[in-house]
Amino acid sequence: MPSKPAKALETFPNPAPVRDYRIHMEIPEFTCLCPKTGQPDFATLILDYVPDKLCVELKSLKLYIWSFRNEGAFHEDVTNRILGDLVAATCPRFMRLTARFFVRGGIFTTVVAQHAKAGWKISALPELESDTPSRSVR
Repeated sequence: MPSKPAKALETFPNPAPVRDYRIHMEIPEFTCLCPKTGQPDFATLILDYVPDKLCVELKSLKLYIWSFRNEGAFHEDVTNRILGDLVAATCPRFMRLTARFFVRGGIFTTVVAQHAKAGWKISALPELESDTPSRSVR
């Protein structure tokens, strides 16, 4: 049976809940529609989070991200909605979503939204080589 888009985000228990560690994901094929013109908008989503008790399951995340393909959404709205849904599903200690939209009308847009659990102190998290990806023009 072929996969299809879905809004459900599945989780699994954090295998190391006593430790702060960063999970880093890059999602280079995000698409949604411009709510003004109906034209497609393309973005790379960069998700960094420190899980608490739950982690997001990757296949469900892929299908969730796919569900935006035919939705009209402003960049700021869709970034904050995705972050809100991920936070609601996983209740992380910390989560940051960076959405790097490709050029449209000569303008690149990057939206960064983040969440920190009440009382959790942000510690220095290990940097990854891919934290500063190069931007290409489509």
